[in-house]
Amino acid sequence: MKRELGIARCGLACCLCSENTHCHGCNSGECPDTGWCVNRKCSLEKGLNHCFECKTDCKKGMLEKIKPYGFSLFAKRFGEKELLDCLERNEKAGVVYHRKDITGDYDDFDNVEALISFIKSGKK
Repeated sequence: MKRELGIARCGLACCLCSENTHCHGCNSGECPDTGWCVNRKCSLEKGLNHCFECKTDCKKGMLEKIKPYGFSLFAKRFGEKELLDCLERNEKAGVVYHRKDITGDYDDFDNVEALISFIKSGKK
């Protein structure tokens, strides 16, 4: 886990992403999605580093997808450090962030509370 990459503004785990080997996160200037990222634009306009810092519960942009929404909601409730600790523990236990393309074990949920429980426990 490249923990220093942390969590993206939208909640995705940059620290676990295997898709882009040269990106160093949302604020690095290297993110290939800065031109269209609704979550980056919105959080910058509000002076926030992450969507989970916002008081509004919205599902725009990447937050329409369960993984970033669940990760953001987890961080809002328990903090970014706890999210990173759980993700690191889960990775060591064999939970896969990207199994095929950009989907993995965290994408196997239809219910955000079930996803949050999985993040916390590492067990389905």
